[in-house]
Amino acid sequence: MDVAALRSALLAWYDAEARVLPWRVGPAAGAAGASPDPYRVWLSEVMLQQTTVPHAAPYFLEFTSRWPTVTDLAAAPDAEVMAAWAGLGYYARARNLLACARAVAADHGGVFPDTEAGLLALPGVGPYTAAAVAAIAFDRPANVVDGNVERVIARLFAVEAPLPAVKPELKALAAGLVRDDRPGDWAQALMDLGAVVCKPKSPLCERCPLAARCAARGTGAPETYPRRAAKARRPHRHGIAYLLTCGEEVALVRRPPEGLLGGMLALPTSDWREAPWTLEEALAAAPAPADWREVGEVAHVFTHFSLSLRLLRAEGDAGADFHPRSALKALPSVFLKAARKGLL
Repeated sequence: MDVAALRSALLAWYDAEARVLPWRVGPAAGAAGASPDPYRVWLSEVMLQQTTVPHAAPYFLEFTSRWPTVTDLAAAPDAEVMAAWAGLGYYARARNLLACARAVAADHGGVFPDTEAGLLALPGVGPYTAAAVAAIAFDRPANVVDGNVERVIARLFAVEAPLPAVKPELKALAAGLVRDDRPGDWAQALMDLGAVVCKPKSPLCERCPLAARCAARGTGAPETYPRRAAKARRPHRHGIAYLLTCGEEVALVRRPPEGLLGGMLALPTSDWREAPWTLEEALAAAPAPADWREVGEVAHVFTHFSLSLRLLRAEGDAGADFHPRSALKALPSVFLKAARKGLL
């Protein structure tokens, strides 16, 4: 493969077709001397893990408006940041976000390390984020491989081994395309190609600058790459959510700092287990004695399991921490969904 010609074709496409994103310094601005803000690059990369660009962008704009610098974010109360994160999911990211911001502020004078190794030493920063920030913010020749890039590489080389076991091979193939020239733009060009052209189910091969070099296209079925191993069955769990109201206020709890949805405001719940709960068990586990009644059920899917959450509602005025209904917007999606259904 002529790597120089491939890189030239993709970078020329990126120069003309780069997405306009609120955290990005585009190729024209970069050529004119503008530099990316490492804080904005890092924040966007954390938000974009397991999250789409359209969903993450409003959160990014709110965060950078409220906390324009990493030192501003480091000084923010945990509860405010967790509330602002509500709805983005994968809440361990928000806890790691604060830990990293505080380390940068306290240990690095509010300045992000400019090498992949230095970034990787920060709390909550893994290999992908370290590579992305090093390349995009500091133009280091780092190998940035996300899901979009894996798909592009698997198709470009028609890699037959299935995901997830083939990830190291795809990363090695991607590394072979990295050069010292424009590494930040190269990383973003690969991401953009995967996001807008080399799509998962319907690749737009006629618009692809690498189509003539794509081995998967030569097979006639590029959409079948990357190959995937059969998915294991997702476990299913059952739980009870309790909607205790006092007038226009709702009882909420703060979940433990560690574990799923850690540190977030939530509705009181039972344990989440494999066996369905009987009504008698649900009443015995209720957070306060009251005249509980069933008001429905919601379903939610997490990364590693799905959940059926039965809803019980009652009126009470003691034994709970009541909040105005406006506080519900700070709840994680599963609890916001339950509150909206159970409080109708």
